[in-house]
Amino acid sequence: LVLAGMLYLVIFNFIPMFGLVMGFKDYTISSGIKGIFTSEWVGLKYFKEFVTDYKFGKLVRNTVALSVLKLIFTFPLPILFALMVNEIKNLKFKKLLQTCSYLPHFISWVIISSISYQFLSQSGIINTLLKNMHVIDKPIKFLTDASKFWGLAVSLDIWKEMGWWTIIFLAAIVGISQDYYEAAQIDGAGKFKQMLHVTLPAIMPTIIILLIMNVGNIMNVGFEKIILMYSPATYETADVISTYVYRRGILGSQFSFSASVGLFNSVINFALLFTVNKISNRVSEISLW
Repeated sequence: LVLAGMLYLVIFNFIPMFGLVMGFKDYTISSGIKGIFTSEWVGLKYFKEFVTDYKFGKLVRNTVALSVLKLIFTFPLPILFALMVNEIKNLKFKKLLQTCSYLPHFISWVIISSISYQFLSQSGIINTLLKNMHVIDKPIKFLTDASKFWGLAVSLDIWKEMGWWTIIFLAAIVGISQDYYEAAQIDGAGKFKQMLHVTLPAIMPTIIILLIMNVGNIMNVGFEKIILMYSPATYETADVISTYVYRRGILGSQFSFSASVGLFNSVINFALLFTVNKISNRVSEISLW
């Protein structure tokens, strides 16, 4: 069983890492795989090109802002939701609620973006409903207003992923010994104090580990979601590093540029992961390593 997982890592994670060499070379697709090793060495040329690009500041701002907003709003909500679901005594309703909450995780972003257009376009269901109720005179530009893109992207992330993360926290809560709750009841603790002084401290290691992993992935915004939802009208707030690399690197066949930016992202993510893990280890003695 372990061998299958190791083979997957070797084939799809370790072997492709040889492609990082392209970030330091003037690679062209016509030279084939051997061109990765035989093409001209250009050093940090593409790294400098990316960092000095006039769009660099905006791309980093959008990438970090979307990731931080996602972390702020989508990380605590599953914890609160798991705590509430855990208190439901009706098992049928509890299972129904859990099922309904995590099903969106399995819906592809293609379908979600299509649903969003149906609901949020200027002639969509929400604008039509608000106009019929005389709440608005003109349609709200949910999809083409750059100032609304961050809120839209984070809201969709919450709806899609909250239930999935809830499963992890519920699993941690189920593993808590009932002896702690019985001791708390004897001491006169109600449901809220049991949650505050028993449940939360018991699942804190899970919360911290997942937080560290999320911070270590802060430079990676969901590419599929952005590419499906954004448009030239929202580039100001929606254009992130991955979409810019897609347009320049993939569509423009600048593969060396793509590889260098990918490595740039990975280095920053690793630095953040290492730093947060070190801080967590010193403060709470909980860490990945």
